[in-house]
This record gives sequence, structure tokens and C-alpha cells, in this order.
Amino acid sequence: MDNKTLPILLKNQKLLLIGNGKVASHKADVLKKNNIAFTQIKEHFKKKHLKGYFIIVDATGNPQVAKKLLSYKKKHNVLLNIANLPQQSDFYFMALTKNAPLQIAVSTNGISPTVAQHFRDRCQKIIPQNIDLYLKKKKKERKQKLIDVEKTKHELQAKVYLVGCGIGDVELLTIKALRVIQSVDVVLIDHLISEEIKAIIPNTTKQVFVGKEQGYHSKSQEEINALILKYVKKNKSVARLKSGDPFVFGRGSEELLALHKHNIITEVIPGISSAISAPLLANIPITARGYASSFSVVSAHLKGNKINLAWIELLQKKEHTVVVLMGLSRIKEIMHEAKRQQIAMDKPCAIISNASRPNQKVILTTLKKLEKKSKDAQKPAILVFGECIDFTKNL
Repeated sequence: MDNKTLPILLKNQKLLLIGNGKVASHKADVLKKNNIAFTQIKEHFKKKHLKGYFIIVDATGNPQVAKKLLSYKKKHNVLLNIANLPQQSDFYFMALTKNAPLQIAVSTNGISPTVAQHFRDRCQKIIPQNIDLYLKKKKKERKQKLIDVEKTKHELQAKVYLVGCGIGDVELLTIKALRVIQSVDVVLIDHLISEEIKAIIPNTTKQVFVGKEQGYHSKSQEEINALILKYVKKNKSVARLKSGDPFVFGRGSEELLALHKHNIITEVIPGISSAISAPLLANIPITARGYASSFSVVSAHLKGNKINLAWIELLQKKEHTVVVLMGLSRIKEIMHEAKRQQIAMDKPCAIISNASRPNQKVILTTLKKLEKKSKDAQKPAILVFGECIDFTKNL
């Protein structure tokens, strides 16, 4: 087969698709996804239907149709693709991935569309999530004649992922999180990342522990940001592994902002937050008819190791669930404020420790007994308040 092909992009050309089977349907889908205007003749095509078209695609699989089209091509200088006869075709359909305005096409010169699609999919995985915004910025730089090839190479090679690792069970990771963890050069690990998840990190990947825990820090947030930038400047791909979801009390927004200021391409990968999943794993529905029609998620811990008690008034609401993160070490203060606000001491509540892990523990109690019962709980833990606890007690 002649491999002397020239990949080009044709603009605003009239295209005719002939056929009505599975192959024709696939070709039509490709054209639609790429916003290509075309006409499809599904059956009984005649020579007059070809008039005015510069590109013709034969997806019939019919040798007689192919013969007629090849004859027509010689006389009218059109570009012809015959789906089952690549050697007779003037062009091939490539495996396309489109992240407007970026387009990538992969071809095996008609030998194996499956192989082309495989490598197309691999290309898709390395395209940054916000490539459209990045290209807009590059367009402005080009207009202003501010082209810096080395800077652009560096910006594209260096990518950071803020990865939500969920609550510990490795099977609750998203597929994307798993793929990223196993493909990057460097991972920065929080103290709450489970041993199960650490075990899937390849031995060839550099692991840096930056465990942040209430009351003391292995690394400050500024030091963590500096570490990420350090590896990015070495053209390393970096995954910042964060427990739960990066944007649910995880300070992921601060890291994203710091990276954005340095023009670092960053992708945030969602994770399952304990705020939602821990109650579920304890058979506590945070919303359920007759028990709770709304819920709030709050943190008991504020910047500078300060305590947040502004949410206590929410405990007055009927059929409302309150989920409190980072509250286990603040139970004494929570109890004191609840009494001050005259919250009913028979308010149902729960402590869920190590959700999804082998040592998960669920304590169902009331506000009155919360401090005493909390002595049997371990971190990490969340607190749940509301009538939804009664649902679980009835199971």
C-alpha cells in the first residue's frame, strides 16, 4: 500500500455520504460530531445526485456502486473514499479527537481503524482540561508578537492534577483518578490518604509526604505550593493527592489559584467526600422523606486553628441534617454552645470514624451523650446531627 499521504484540513467543501448501514451510520456520526455539513443518500442513488459534490464517501459496501463512483471520479476530479477499499480511496477517515480549537487526527492509512482509535484515545487523555482557555491566551500572545517557544513547551509539559482520593477505599476512586495516580512522575500525599491507595502508586513514582493535620503541619500550605512548583519547573507531571474532594474543605482552591498565577496547566479531579459518603456507608440517609428534606455540610475548623460554631443554630431546624467535618476534637465546645442556644439534648447524632475502611466505626447517640461517646471514636471522623439518625436506629 502506498503510504505517501499528506494530511490536510479542507474547509467548507460539499460532502456526499452514500449508504444506509452500520458503516454509513458511523461515518455520519463522525461528521456530525465534527460539525461537518453533509448530504446523505441512504438508497437508490443516481448519477445526478453526485453533481456539485467535491468529496464523496461510499459506505455501501456494494462493488457495483464502487465501480460507478470510480468511473465518475476519473471524469469529474472529485475526492472519493470507499470504506471497504482503502487502496482505491483518495483519502481516509482518521480517528479524530476534538477539543475546540485543538484537533488531533490519527491514521493508519486505512489499515486498522481500531489501532488509530486506540492511539486517538491515548492522545485525548493527555490534553489539559482547560486547553481552550490556554489557546485563547496563546492567540493573544501571537497577535502581540509575544511568542516564546520554550515557555510554551514548559507550560504544556508541566501539568498538575489536584486529585480527590475519596475516603479511603481504593475501589471508590474514580477511573480518572486511578489513571492519573499511576501515570504521573511525582505524587504529593496528604496524611489521610489510605494505605490501600498508596499501594497503587508505582514504585517508579516519586512520593512526597506533605501530611497536613489539624494542630500541626508536616508542610505549610505555602511550602506545599512551592514544592509543586519545584517539580513543575523540572517538567514533571505532578499529582497532589487529597482525601475526599479537593474543593470540600480541602484547600484545593488555594492550590489551584497559586498554580494559575504561575500559568501552570492544572486539572481538578473530583473525589467522593466523606460529607456524603460516610453517612451512606453507615446507613444514614442525609435526606429521606419524613426524616430530612435538606442538609448542610460545615467545618468546625477555621483558619488559624480557630473553631467554627456559627452553624449550631442549624440544629434548631426540623427535618434538616447537619454534617460536621473536623469536629471530633471540638465536641466539648460544640456541646457548650448547643446548651447555650438551648438545643434539645435529645437531638439524634452520630459519629462515623474511618468510613469505608476495615476499622470503620459508627456510634449512634444523642447530643446529651455525645461527649462521653466520642471518647470511643478515632480520627478521621465526621459528626451527623438530625432526625435521619432515627431512620438508622429503626433498621
